[in-house]
This record gives sequence, C-alpha cells and structure tokens, in this order.
Amino acid sequence: MQPRITVITLGVDNLERAVAFYSDGLGLKTKGVIGTEYEHGAVAFFDLQAGLKLALWPRASLAHDAGPPLGTPSATELSLGHVDPSKVRPTLCHEHFERKERSHDR
Repeated sequence: MQPRITVITLGVDNLERAVAFYSDGLGLKTKGVIGTEYEHGAVAFFDLQAGLKLALWPRASLAHDAGPPLGTPSATELSLGHVDPSKVRPTLCHEHFERKERSHDR
C-alpha cells in the first residue's frame, strides 16, 4: 500500500461556526457534527476529493489528543493523518459510523 495523507484536521475555536463557514461559505458537503456524545469526540468531516477528508475538531480536543497544552490560537493547530486499511477493524468502524448516521438522521 502506498502511504498518503487521507485526512487533514484543523483545530477550531468554535466548531459550529467553522462548520457553517466551510459548508455554507465554501460549499463543502458535510453530515454535520458527529461524536458529541464522547468527550473530545465532536468533529465534522468534509469530502475534499477521492480519499481525502477535511476534519474540523475543537482546538481543546486536538491538544488533548496530540499532547501539547492548549495555548494561544495558532495557524499550526492542524494534523495530517494516514489511515492504514490493514490496521482498521472494518466491522467495528462500519458499525460505529452506521450508528452515527442513524442517530444523525433523527
């Protein structure tokens, strides 16, 4: 498998406002914010092109995941990710996102 970037995550101060900017302002498609039932889980995904997603994640959650303390807002609060399909448990991921989509459709 050829390694490549599959997700670009931006840390944002206000998730709802950022989602509105990227969806309404730039016209990117999203299913909205998901994962709000988990601590540090709220995130919104946008499809940019085949195999590449943009994720918006609150700055505090990104700092929690990456380890550095939350500081003054900075343009460097981002993450580049690569998903290795051979290490993903498809059944669990499929069930998780299927459950998310059902709860989001309500």
